[in-house]
Amino acid sequence: MAATIPQMDAAKMQLVQDLEIEMMSDMYNRMTAACHKKCIPPKYKDAELVKGESVCLDRCVAKYLDIHERVGRKLTQMSLQDDEAVKKLQGEMPRM
Repeated sequence: MAATIPQMDAAKMQLVQDLEIEMMSDMYNRMTAACHKKCIPPKYKDAELVKGESVCLDRCVAKYLDIHERVGRKLTQMSLQDDEAVKKLQGEMPRM
């Protein structure tokens, strides 16, 4: 992320890094809770995961990360389109 915004000062860069860490932590916690709820029964029978639970968790995490990546790409694309539209509108507005 830092490579795309070279003009940021150190304080802003630290803020961006802190926000990114917070967002990734939140995503990890949501993924863990969702996949645990979906794949692990409330009453444990064994101390270790059984094969079905492991497979379910692997698939759940893979799907969660795939969707997270797709949403991120779409949001980035939408943000770039919005930026272009704003620049275009600013170019068309008469200056006073």
